[in-house]
Amino acid sequence: MKWLRALRIGFLVCLTWSSVAHAQSWQPLNNQPSFGAATALLLTDGKVMVQDSSGPNWWQLTPDASGSYVNGTWALAAPLPSGYDPSAYASAVLRDGRLIVEGGEYNFGQIDWTNQGAIYDPRTNAWTVVPPPGGWNILGDAESVVLPDGTFMLANCCSFPFFAAMFDAKNLSWTITGANKQDSYDEEGWALLPDGTVLTVDTTNFITPTQAERYIPSTGSWISAGSTGVLLSDPATAEIGPMVLRPDGTVFATGANSNGAGHTSVYHPPKGPMQSGSWVPGPDIPGGNDMADAPAALLPDGHVLCDTSPGFGNGPATFYEYDGAKFTQVPGPPNASRESSSSGTMLVLPTGQILFTDGSSDVEIYTSPGTPKRSWAPEIRHVHRELEPGRTFVIRGKQFNGLSQGAMYGDDTQTATNYPLVRITNRASGHVFYARTHDHSTMAVATGDREVFTYFDVPRGIERGEADLEVVANGIASRRVFVRVGEHEDD
Repeated sequence: MKWLRALRIGFLVCLTWSSVAHAQSWQPLNNQPSFGAATALLLTDGKVMVQDSSGPNWWQLTPDASGSYVNGTWALAAPLPSGYDPSAYASAVLRDGRLIVEGGEYNFGQIDWTNQGAIYDPRTNAWTVVPPPGGWNILGDAESVVLPDGTFMLANCCSFPFFAAMFDAKNLSWTITGANKQDSYDEEGWALLPDGTVLTVDTTNFITPTQAERYIPSTGSWISAGSTGVLLSDPATAEIGPMVLRPDGTVFATGANSNGAGHTSVYHPPKGPMQSGSWVPGPDIPGGNDMADAPAALLPDGHVLCDTSPGFGNGPATFYEYDGAKFTQVPGPPNASRESSSSGTMLVLPTGQILFTDGSSDVEIYTSPGTPKRSWAPEIRHVHRELEPGRTFVIRGKQFNGLSQGAMYGDDTQTATNYPLVRITNRASGHVFYARTHDHSTMAVATGDREVFTYFDVPRGIERGEADLEVVANGIASRRVFVRVGEHEDD
């Protein structure tokens, strides 16, 4: 009978959705913030720095004793320098563990295109003003990236000729670069590739609108990265979606609402340093959705979590996982039905979960059941087995920076986590401690079998006794090694 067949189909659909909803889930923080949580960045001591959406304050989210961010607690950090409260700006965690913020399309909620900037030192809980590159009157919603040698590279969103700049973090000074770009840097996103070059897709190239380019640090110039094959930028707004480097070495690039469809394309990097590489168009984003100004994050299993919506600034937001071939819809956070994708930002946590903020006081964490391949994990090759609180040690191994930058957005927010964290778990209590890492040997991605290292500071308040130590990058942990935390010689 037709009605019985329909009932069975309906039951199967509900059962299928129930299993999906159970497999991928959102969970609110048990201690929600008292402020609107905007951009979040992961410090190298495991804490998360979160901007207040309605003022110059920043807050720190600290995981609980078991390492849970869901049960984490908040503490007020130092506010930004006077007169500076940006949104839609460049940001990064530097090789030395400091956090940098540059520019802003808005300042104190007003369109400003500010050229202000500041750098935060978590050791002193203090911000230092960073002067802009010489002659740059605006920075606006500039994109940025940290190159393998640790240099912070920043775009000028709206200059002509088209410039970028390299930041000397020790001297707080700038050097101009990238002047041969084919179009402006406006609205573009950057993806760091395993060979140390930087990929972008042009957004204002009216002659070749599907053009991609690649920045070569050794020459300080851009070369062609081929044609994406489909239009990814929106001709009306120049908006575009995020690009995410996946564990197979390809870059998944997402588009805005170009000609009525949110296109995607997959970039295959070249084998030679001066070659262009190739693109293969991917599936359109389902449901008439696109990713004009939208976050995406690489999950531990290699899937990409995507926040999409129907046209720039429109709701509702619909979430998908992309597995390298197709999109699968997954549940969205509670606010998804009443906001667009441009409201959200994502951050990959050391637990492998995704922290999602949207400017509200509802911070959500996404958990996916997928697991990484063992070959993707960091590998510890040498570390002192006798550790002392308050002392600095070096740890060596491979793939300490992960296989990707992690989460991406584009020109308005950068939340990369391609740097190592050191996590120490006391065997008796099960309590988790993060040792602040700094001065990593590289900020590259997918370093393969090349030996890399970082320094880590054992917390003074760490519990003594037998413990397990692991290196975590982009939510993927190494195998644990046994260490013993002893008494400091001055105790």
